[in-house]
Amino acid sequence: MKLILAIIRIAKINETKEALSNAGLPSFTAMGVLGRGNGRGLGPNYQKAINDPDIKNAIVEIGPEPRLKSKRMITLVVTDDKKDIAIETILSVNKTGNSGDGKIIVLEALDSIRVSTGEKGISTLD
Repeated sequence: MKLILAIIRIAKINETKEALSNAGLPSFTAMGVLGRGNGRGLGPNYQKAINDPDIKNAIVEIGPEPRLKSKRMITLVVTDDKKDIAIETILSVNKTGNSGDGKIIVLEALDSIRVSTGEKGISTLD
């Protein structure tokens, strides 16, 4: 079993949810998170804004330190044979080629237990 964590843009959550469901992966958890990548959370419009005299002072007051941006994190546990389809589905929806597209992390999941029945293993994933 694999645990997949995907951090994506907020605007892509509904499209990702639909694509995962259509790919036969309707079960996952999503939550709001804050974070930043190599772009320091400043975005491509930061330099334009810093050069605008009307808002330059406000930006200088805020400071140049890295910004945390709102993202969505999807968590899903899949069987080993569904790992690639999950990753491909998430990539197909979220990859724009721009900074901020997100990140996918794949970990080994040791077990899964259905709380209502105590059932364990792969059968709990579907």
